[in-house]
Amino acid sequence: MSRYFSRRPILGMAAAVLLSTTSVAWAQGAWPNKPVKIVVPFAPGGTTDILARAIAPDLSKAFGQSFIIENKGGAGGNLGAEQVAKSAGDGYTLLMGTVGTHGINSALYAKLPYDPFKDFAPITLVAGVPNVMVINAEKATANKINSVNDFIKFARANPGKLNMASSGNGTSIHLASELFKSQTGTFMAHIPYRGSGPALLDLAGGTMDVMFDNLPSAIPLIKSGKLKALAVTSSQRSAAMSELPTIEEAAGLRGFEASSWFGLLAPAGTPADVVNRIQQEVAKSLASPAMKERLATLGAIPSGNTPAQFAALIESEHKKWAEVVKVSGAKVD
Repeated sequence: MSRYFSRRPILGMAAAVLLSTTSVAWAQGAWPNKPVKIVVPFAPGGTTDILARAIAPDLSKAFGQSFIIENKGGAGGNLGAEQVAKSAGDGYTLLMGTVGTHGINSALYAKLPYDPFKDFAPITLVAGVPNVMVINAEKATANKINSVNDFIKFARANPGKLNMASSGNGTSIHLASELFKSQTGTFMAHIPYRGSGPALLDLAGGTMDVMFDNLPSAIPLIKSGKLKALAVTSSQRSAAMSELPTIEEAAGLRGFEASSWFGLLAPAGTPADVVNRIQQEVAKSLASPAMKERLATLGAIPSGNTPAQFAALIESEHKKWAEVVKVSGAKVD
C-alpha cells in the first residue's frame, strides 16, 4: 500500500509534464491564430517601410493570417525597436530592424532603451540596399573625375576643400562616408542635412561635392545627368546599376562594405519553430521572380538567410560600426 501511494505523485507529475509539453507543442503548431504585427520603426514611405510592405502579403498568404504594418518612428528607429523588445515573445509582434537599430545606434546613442542582442531573436535578413558614391556631375567634368581613384587623388590634393553631404549626423549615409575617409586618408568637411532630399538637391545644384546616398533615392538624379555615380558601397554590384563597380573593386579597398540593411526580428523568447517558419516563408517570397524584379528596381539585394546567419551579421555589423562611430566622433544625446 505504501509503495503504491509513494508512486502516485511521481506518476501525476509525469502526466502533468507530458500534458504541458503537448500543450506547448500544440500552441506552437497552431501559430498564427490571429493577425501578426510588423513594427516599422520609421515613417511610411522609406525603404524600411517599402520592404516590410513588400513581404507582408506573401506572409499573409502563406500563414492564412494578416500581417499588419505598424509605423512607429522616432529617435533613429529606437522607439519602434523598444516597443518590440518589450513585447511578448509569442510570434505576434515582429520588427523590421535596420543597420541603424541593430548595428549603429548602440554606439551612437548614450542610452539605448533596448539591447540589440539580448532583447531580440533574429529571423532573417530581408535585403541590403547599397549606398552609392555620387558627385556633382559638372564638377566631375571640370576636375576630370571619372573614377573613385580619380576622386581620391583629387581629394588628397585638395584637403578640406570638398564638402561631403549626408542625411544627418550618425546616419548610415554619414558613417559610410566616414569609413571611406578613414580607409583612404582623405578629408572632406561633413555637412549634415535633415534627410537625403535636401542634401541631394544641394549636391545636384553644386553647393555640395560628394555624398554616399542610398541608391534608390539617388537613381533619378543619376539618370537625369545631375549626379555622376562612381561606385556602390556594397560588397557586390547592384542589379539596378550593374555597370557601377563596388568601391572595393574600383579603389582596391579590401573589405569595404557600408550597405544599409533591413531584416525581421522577434522579441527574445519567441519559439524557434515560429522563427524558423517565418524565415522559410520570407526566403520563398524573396526567391520568387516577381519579388526579385520588384526589389531590383529599388536597387535592393534580397537575402532570406537563416536566423544564425542573420545573428552573425548583426554581431559583425555592430563591431564595425562601433569603430566607425568612434572615428567619426558622431554622438546623439
